[in-house]
Amino acid sequence: MSPTALPESADVVIVGGGVMGTSIAFHLAEAGVRRVLLLEKDSLGAGSTSKAAGGVRANFSDEVNVALGARSLQAFANFADRPGQQIDLHQVGYLFLLSTDEQVASFEQSTRLQNALGGPTRMISVDEAVALAPLISPDGLVGACFSPDAGHCTPESVVLGYATAARHLGAQLTTGCEVVGIDVEGNNIRGVRTSRGTVRTSAVICAAGAWSARIGQYAGVDLPVTPLRRQIVVTEAIDGLSDDLPMTIDFDSTFYFHREGPGLLVGMSDPAEQPGFHLDRSDAWLPALTAAMQRRAPSLLDVGLTGGWAGLYENTPDHNALIGEADEVSRFLYATGFSGHGFLQGPAVGEVIRDLWLERPPFVDISPLHARRFRDAAARTEFNVV
Repeated sequence: MSPTALPESADVVIVGGGVMGTSIAFHLAEAGVRRVLLLEKDSLGAGSTSKAAGGVRANFSDEVNVALGARSLQAFANFADRPGQQIDLHQVGYLFLLSTDEQVASFEQSTRLQNALGGPTRMISVDEAVALAPLISPDGLVGACFSPDAGHCTPESVVLGYATAARHLGAQLTTGCEVVGIDVEGNNIRGVRTSRGTVRTSAVICAAGAWSARIGQYAGVDLPVTPLRRQIVVTEAIDGLSDDLPMTIDFDSTFYFHREGPGLLVGMSDPAEQPGFHLDRSDAWLPALTAAMQRRAPSLLDVGLTGGWAGLYENTPDHNALIGEADEVSRFLYATGFSGHGFLQGPAVGEVIRDLWLERPPFVDISPLHARRFRDAAARTEFNVV
């Protein structure tokens, strides 16, 4: 059998080859699960993962998100040893800039939660924030929040590390193979149909990111995931940039930046963006970005751009992930809808899905993120959304 040929059957089929899918493949294979098959319609990491800003943090207001972020931060810090890959991790911290008393109160509350769970996040003054990120203007700021153990790394390297280790452990990762259907009898999965043939299996894990709703539909499972374009630009070299410049977010506008080589990676949400699979770059968001720069980091207006890209957030109605096993179909598991937090939670979610597949309790109670919460009117609230 050639390396790219599909097997006739598999114990579990993972759909999606980004950070989530490769992390799941690695953790399953490491646990001794045999015949793990990952299917990716493009190349590994080609979807949202390669378009991510690379930020990693545990600064959230929801206890489950804090736990997933903290567990993942530990994994990123140890990534060179397990699974064994350099990921250019810079633990320079996350700095949230706050413009209203209401924002300060919310971050004070989430900081208390993070501290209670062992995190080092702290509230700081505007002067301290300017000392950490001298590019910013303090005008209009009333406070800030800093997480010193957070930072950023290279998403493509994380995918490479997980994929390489998973393959060494016996998993098969097949690219250029699109899933076009899932065969279900009663509430049991019988197989996965692809652009290159059918694979018999009784278990499917959906890690298809922004494309997950369609995968769920194939199995008769409702995954309320909506794609939304987010764009990033990279600046020319900037003299005097500190190596310790934190990932800095103006919470009011969602304008953010972190060091990228000799320049900065810069992004911001666009409230006018309409849902859809829009992967082309657009200039329509640039006036709003320019206005945010003028207000918060005016010196950046004099810096040229060297490029940029567009990617997709995989949003859910409450901007929290969908993690669990479907009620409707046995052994249809999912890890999707991370609403911008997928890359940074990938290591921990790989562990969680491994344990759910093995039918043992994961390190954190993930039941609040089950898709049934929308049916049961039990949506979660996450305040620290960028």
